[in-house]
Amino acid sequence: MIIVGGTATNGIDERLSKLLGARLIKVEHKVFPDGESYVRIPSSLSGEEVVLVQTTQPPQDKNLMELFLMVEALRDVGASRVTAVVPYIAYSRQDRRFLDGEAISIKTVLNVMRSLGVSTLVTVEPHHQESLDYFGGEVRVVDPIPSLAKEVRRFVKNPFVLGPDRGAMGRAERLAKELGCRYSFLEKERDRHTGEIRVRAGNLGSLKGYDVVLVDDIISTGGTLVEATKIAQSLGAETVSAAAVHLLLVNGAYNRLREAGIKEIVGVNTVVPREKVNLVDISDQIAVKL
Repeated sequence: MIIVGGTATNGIDERLSKLLGARLIKVEHKVFPDGESYVRIPSSLSGEEVVLVQTTQPPQDKNLMELFLMVEALRDVGASRVTAVVPYIAYSRQDRRFLDGEAISIKTVLNVMRSLGVSTLVTVEPHHQESLDYFGGEVRVVDPIPSLAKEVRRFVKNPFVLGPDRGAMGRAERLAKELGCRYSFLEKERDRHTGEIRVRAGNLGSLKGYDVVLVDDIISTGGTLVEATKIAQSLGAETVSAAAVHLLLVNGAYNRLREAGIKEIVGVNTVVPREKVNLVDISDQIAVKL
């Protein structure tokens, strides 16, 4: 096995190389003045099984395009098999058609990867696991919840795990099991045309004395978690923290979450935002899948 470090790896490629005792090759890359990407595999890989590491965090389009270029280049230099470690898969939230004529973006991304020659896809906590069926090849999913739970234990005393919507209930249940505590979820409605969010407590009840941990797979603008924080505080929460896998934190999300009163923000190094947040290295869990 040879590890090939792509253009966006967050150090996961180097860590995997050490953990697995595998040779590491770094892809050469640059950006032309017109914004187009250049990549080069600086070694012949004839007959070799290759693990390509490339996350597709912002800038998503650039990192995705470079992923596609690298996969085809690897096959061109003779790699017999390409396993793509894509810790965060961009465009994963558009995994169904909400309005007539919409592109199912995750389907497109996975189809391109497969058609270019990716045999196996390894990723961390997809938005909806069933959407990975579009890939059509072998898929291995890394569960980051135990690692997140270990970190959360450092700063909460009396945890209560809360999913910001019904879709996060499974994650809330898994995190609560790791922490040995109760869990629940809020009711969220999103206007399909305007994107406006409404979050309701439902039959949640009192949270007095609890350190509430909001859990989700992705934090983008943070709007949903801000509304969830307000509800938790109104129900008596002692503290509110956020544990999410992929911390995109765009458009001032970090400051918005802090101003809302969120005490701690913890995530995984599938995405590395500009702000200083608490990130857990997921390399060990990825190595197990290889």
